[in-house]
Amino acid sequence: MTGPATSPVPVPQEVWIHGGPALLEGVDDGPSLAAHRERYGALPDLGLPELQHLVGRVGLRGRGGAAFPFATKLEAAARRRRPVVVVNLSEGEPASAKDSALALARPHLVLDGAVATARALGARELHLVLPGERTQVRRSILQALGERSDGLDVHAHEAAPRFVAGQARAVIELLSGRPNLPVTAWQPEAVEGLRGRPTLLSNAETWAHVGLLALRGEVAYRRHGTRQEPGTALLTLTRPGEVPHVHEVPYGTRLRDLLPEAAWGLPALVGGFHGSWATWPTVASARLSVAGLAAIGTPLGAGVLLTPAAGTCPVALTSRIVDFLAGQSAGRCGPCRNGLPALGVALRAVVDGSGGTDRVAELAGLVRGRGACAHPDGTSRLVRSLLAVLPQEVAAHAAGGCAGEHRAVAS
Repeated sequence: MTGPATSPVPVPQEVWIHGGPALLEGVDDGPSLAAHRERYGALPDLGLPELQHLVGRVGLRGRGGAAFPFATKLEAAARRRRPVVVVNLSEGEPASAKDSALALARPHLVLDGAVATARALGARELHLVLPGERTQVRRSILQALGERSDGLDVHAHEAAPRFVAGQARAVIELLSGRPNLPVTAWQPEAVEGLRGRPTLLSNAETWAHVGLLALRGEVAYRRHGTRQEPGTALLTLTRPGEVPHVHEVPYGTRLRDLLPEAAWGLPALVGGFHGSWATWPTVASARLSVAGLAAIGTPLGAGVLLTPAAGTCPVALTSRIVDFLAGQSAGRCGPCRNGLPALGVALRAVVDGSGGTDRVAELAGLVRGRGACAHPDGTSRLVRSLLAVLPQEVAAHAAGGCAGEHRAVAS
């Protein structure tokens, strides 16, 4: 390789946004503040106890990938003085377009969630981190900000076009005027973030759910989903070389019902580039559930369902993803600086039949749990899932062949 590898799924400049039951209800109305208020009404002035009750009762979890309970972060920020609220729209995952969809179709629902929370916390600062590579998203959010007057000190920042730029500590670094890269942290951002102040940082989808709860209340929110997991989630359905589709899906929905027939029978990458491979029988039987998908080894992660085109080799596709991720790290610790590039080399050797899987498995284990951020862990998860879930395809390459006979994908 002569330089940083490009992503096998380019950052999308277009996205198909499908109407949904809650967040994406009536998307044809347009993104204006007038259309938003016509559909959802005025933003109520919630007190902190009321907001805590709302997000806690429905068990709202962050939608950025870690699925951390939002109520826990809110409580941590509320315990300290002068908190800061941050909307993370950077969406560094190339295969994801759900935050982009909200920015384009529902920017005021995202902003309502952040504004309601800032007011409840007594925060005066609202920061928005906009993606460096998605120009339409930046334009839409800035236009939405121009329509509002919320009485907050609002700051917009542009994230670096890098996979790890959206990581929480990388965002804090950006807001602090330093390079937009992860650093080691000793306290959660909600305890000690920007300028040492408690910083409540979540992605656009999380804030949109907060906005929906504030505007419509718990009863309406629970009309979708299951008793254990009320509400909906945004999923990006994508294939390399195609425009991604974003769907709003109630929890409990069968995953197979979301996929086009062309994807039936094929494995799928669940969760994005830091996700896990799943066989078609697993995908066909699974339902949308944070706990349920984690229990079967395919965490929802960034809310991506990536299905390779028919005949595309998942081993070669994974190799290209790993090469891309190796070039996207901060390069500040051993696992990222040395381990991920070595893992990419070892996996390429499997693809071309010149190496076996032992070295791949060894390196995937060595980088796990040793980085300053979760980038090595996510990359390791992807590779380990390939070895465990698709052993026949991997073995065929290691023996000098390819089960799909489409090894050109790795080029």
